[in-house]
Amino acid sequence: MKSIFLCGFMGCGKSHTGKLLSKKLKLPFVDLDEYIVKKEKRSIPEIFEQSGEPYFRELEGKCLKELGEGCIVATGGGTLINENTAEYANTQGITVFLDARFPVCYGRIKDDKNRPLAVNNTREQLYRIYLMRRKIYRKHSKFTVKAEGTGNDIANAVIELIKGLSA
Repeated sequence: MKSIFLCGFMGCGKSHTGKLLSKKLKLPFVDLDEYIVKKEKRSIPEIFEQSGEPYFRELEGKCLKELGEGCIVATGGGTLINENTAEYANTQGITVFLDARFPVCYGRIKDDKNRPLAVNNTREQLYRIYLMRRKIYRKHSKFTVKAEGTGNDIANAVIELIKGLSA
């Protein structure tokens, strides 16, 4: 089976949904941000501070390519904004945009010190980033799932999508 790459804005539920999908589909789960932290031996805020956001975005693409096939991947909020990374994900797997409303995302990320963009931007600035990225997620994903309801609801919607591909 091809890998499933979940994308969407910070706080949309990529990791939570990915873990549920992993259990339901019996496939390994990888949180790309956690993978990068382990590989780099430093936190995401440290990577941003010491090496910059462009370095981090390049690292996301490299690490995504290391994961291999047949896994559920929760990408970082900015992973698929990179055209080359998005192209790779779309050729090597199934990209699914988890489309959550901004107030839901913001409520989950506003106090998270491990998210440099959330810490360094106001609510209004984050909303502008959200709107800009939402267009890119739609463009760079093969599928969109409304990220509403329970995690199981969202995971089941993704599974229905995948079943439709093999039918």
